[in-house]
Amino acid sequence: MKKKLAPLAENIGEATTACIITMTQGNFLALGLTHWIIASQTGIVAGLAASAALFLAKTDNRWVIALVLGVVTAIVDYLMHPGMIGPVFLEAIITGIGAGVLSYIAGWILALRRRRQARV
Repeated sequence: MKKKLAPLAENIGEATTACIITMTQGNFLALGLTHWIIASQTGIVAGLAASAALFLAKTDNRWVIALVLGVVTAIVDYLMHPGMIGPVFLEAIITGIGAGVLSYIAGWILALRRRRQARV
């Protein structure tokens, strides 16, 4: 059960983190309850949608996982709240790119960790 829920938790965490960073533009001192609520909603919806799509696709390819999470996060972010940076869709695109990059890096680190544990 733990192995089945871990990817979902990772996808939700990565989408939420990307949303928080983008909304506050990296200024964590500006982080408020509203930011947490919006980022959590975006992360949960994007994480669930991306996890469902990846489950149906039955893929373990890190590039595909990162791409799907990034695209889904951008779409969900755009639909959840108006952008505050430039054109209305720019913040959503930046959030999606951030989620995709976080997903790829986290997947790479976790794979490296699993390989090291397998050797021990």
